[in-house]
Amino acid sequence: MTHPEMAYLNLLTHILDNGVKKEDRTGTGTISVFGYQMRFDLNKGFPLLTTKRVPFKLLVASELLWFIKGDTNIRYLLQNNNHIWDEWAFDKWIKSDEYDGPDMTNFGLRAASDEEFAKTLDEQMKVFTEKVLTDDEFAAKFGNLGPVYGKQWRSWPSEKGETVDQLKKVIDMIKTNPDSRRLIVSAWNPAEVDDMALPPCHTLFQFYVTDGKLSCQLYQRSADVFLGVPFNIASYALLTHLIAHECGLEVGDFVHSFGDAHIYLNHLDQVNEQLSREPRELPKLVINPEKKSIFDIELSDLTMEGYNPHPTIKAPVAV
Repeated sequence: MTHPEMAYLNLLTHILDNGVKKEDRTGTGTISVFGYQMRFDLNKGFPLLTTKRVPFKLLVASELLWFIKGDTNIRYLLQNNNHIWDEWAFDKWIKSDEYDGPDMTNFGLRAASDEEFAKTLDEQMKVFTEKVLTDDEFAAKFGNLGPVYGKQWRSWPSEKGETVDQLKKVIDMIKTNPDSRRLIVSAWNPAEVDDMALPPCHTLFQFYVTDGKLSCQLYQRSADVFLGVPFNIASYALLTHLIAHECGLEVGDFVHSFGDAHIYLNHLDQVNEQLSREPRELPKLVINPEKKSIFDIELSDLTMEGYNPHPTIKAPVAV
């Protein structure tokens, strides 16, 4: 029987074998393919990768709960020791008139090649995150990423001056009209995309109910397959579990569809290391049965049982 994780490992191999070199916004360069789809049967275990460690509560769950809350400020993430959005907020600060520290131009690429600069960057990042955590005015100005995922999911602005809570609406529809083909949430808002620190990479998701099971399909326009996609898989698998839990359904499949799926050129050694590892048994997600609503779930209500992955493989983030 094929291990469920092979769906992801096969994507890495497919890009290495068939991808084309492309320039990108970050200046790093990628190997890229356009159009690909993976499928995970959520009844065969929770798809948290085992060929490298993926921090579930620390990064995946805290970010998803941040989206669900409709939050767009990194303070909540920092309070939960989640730093995956720091670079985009930090970039806004160092480009502002209020920044008076060392030159941080192209900080991502420079830190990867200059050890001394990396130390300076680390110092400035600590200053930045501490100010976001402790200074309300600074956090409001520089911790906010603009109308990113949480804003679009929970308060999409309408032309009537009202807002649409897409997430709540789709959950209500699953409960009352599970055969609907309109069980969709979109994060791509053309009117606000230019105001976002990073336009949404995972742009739209749709649910499907059959035989008492809830399935989810995600369309991702742009995918950093080595660093980002493992989190995206786990995040939308978790979202499917949480909504199924609230709606009294079992889980079905998570289907992951891609536009531009790419491996950064400075991740190739890490990809080959991961491909040399054998997948291990997938873990099991346990949700606190006393919490019924997705909007009441906290990190303490989520437990991942039996997770025994290979060690972490570190790689630089392209900003």
